[in-house]
Amino acid sequence: MARPFSIATAEQVVVTAEAAVVWAQPISVDMAADFGDLSVQHATGALNLGVDLGMLTHTDGHYKVASPLCRFLTNPDQLVKAAVLRVLLESYEPFTVFRSRLAATQSASAAAGQAKAVLDLTAHREDVKETLLSLGTYSQAIESAGGGQYVVRDGQCGDSLAKLATAATVTAEAEIAIRAMIGPDTDAVCDRDSVLLPLANAMVCAHDEDGRGAVVNGGNAVESYLTALGQRSGTNLSDAHGINAKIGRLGQAHVLPAKLLFVGRYLGHVRNAADHGIDSDIQAAWSIAARTGTDYLRVACSFLRSARLIELGKPPSL
Repeated sequence: MARPFSIATAEQVVVTAEAAVVWAQPISVDMAADFGDLSVQHATGALNLGVDLGMLTHTDGHYKVASPLCRFLTNPDQLVKAAVLRVLLESYEPFTVFRSRLAATQSASAAAGQAKAVLDLTAHREDVKETLLSLGTYSQAIESAGGGQYVVRDGQCGDSLAKLATAATVTAEAEIAIRAMIGPDTDAVCDRDSVLLPLANAMVCAHDEDGRGAVVNGGNAVESYLTALGQRSGTNLSDAHGINAKIGRLGQAHVLPAKLLFVGRYLGHVRNAADHGIDSDIQAAWSIAARTGTDYLRVACSFLRSARLIELGKPPSL
């Protein structure tokens, strides 16, 4: 029985899976395409390949994260992203068959043709070859030998697992620091996947002087927190998209006082500058300095802590 085979580059797979991590909710093809600056066709292929690799699941036209390894895709270190893909490829049969045949034949075309035949893959041999070579070279499981030739790299998956272990240690330490910054009252109501881990990733980005990454991750955490705050306070935010819209609605409902509303709008506008590309006011994209990412994270944590104090009726503090 023919086996469907999704066609995409490794970069497309990684960026669309990263989109699902960043949004922390099921995403559509259009959302992934906009995030990765891809065509709908390429985004569809990448998302479907992500499903095949076990990174994502697909239900009712939307995709969401399936593997906990995907949270490492927000790490700015490209070697960590490569390690994630390298580990997942060990369970992807088209790749393992292709790799074994490449080692035996020393020909990527022959290996792709044989993998296609053995697994009865639906795609053309050249599409199979290009997709699997992209996955293999990105993950450093395969390397170019020059002249259009490729070879299987020595070394086992353990090297990639070690890289992920190092990244996990950094993220774990960042998560501990975030929990301390926001305080136990706030920590108690923060969803780990949609608030705490994005804040931890923002801290890792700030440490690595990736200002934009810190702002995008921190902004996503703030928006997720506001969504939960709306639910706890009985404020309808279902049609309020973005931090600023949610802040406005919470202000109208008198959930947050004026001082916090202005702090929240700062977080919303800086997040928009980092995440929305060309600004129509100035016809240019904003660059985000490393110090801005650090400042943003600190203000975001302060904002969440202050909002929680207001919610609990405790003495306000900024």
